[in-house]
Amino acid sequence: MKLYYTPGACSVSPHIALCEAGIPHEIDKVDLKEKKTSTGANYMAINPKGYIPALQLDNGELLVEGAVIVQYIADQRPESGLAPKAGTMERYRLQEWLTFISSELHKTFSPLFNAAMPEDGKNIFRDRLAMRFGYVDKQLAGKDYLMGAKFCVADGYFYNMIRWARRVNLDLTAFPNVVAFEKRMEARPKVIEALKAEGLM
Repeated sequence: MKLYYTPGACSVSPHIALCEAGIPHEIDKVDLKEKKTSTGANYMAINPKGYIPALQLDNGELLVEGAVIVQYIADQRPESGLAPKAGTMERYRLQEWLTFISSELHKTFSPLFNAAMPEDGKNIFRDRLAMRFGYVDKQLAGKDYLMGAKFCVADGYFYNMIRWARRVNLDLTAFPNVVAFEKRMEARPKVIEALKAEGLM
């Protein structure tokens, strides 16, 4: 498998999943402004959507949506426990988390990375994000991870959103369970492995 990534972008989530699953993989860095890979290939020819992550499978097929990619990775190593078995209520709970993170957190960050967005406008989105992080903080009460005591692929995705919060000066100190979660994630050897591979540590 080959993961197309940009350091620190949402591709961190499937990168963590690949490492946690112990799946051999290559990584290919993408310059999103130039739409070029590290080898100079035209990224638009690889993924016409133009964004990352993208996972090229061994049979040549391409998956390009992060929430789908991490479930695919988990399903390649069911013994890893990175995702509950398909068709179970627990799997639907995982999909709830992935959808929430994708729609309510991930996309809400976009205006904060836009240099043309006025600061007053950015503050509106920071307030929305704070409400969402507050919700997750309550859900994490008494739990190590989003689904309980065991790490799952949604945790890697949420951790990536925490890293983004730091980049846009979103103060998370009001959310002690989120802060504790972040520390647990940063102590995981496979998370460290993924971050180091992207030059983020």
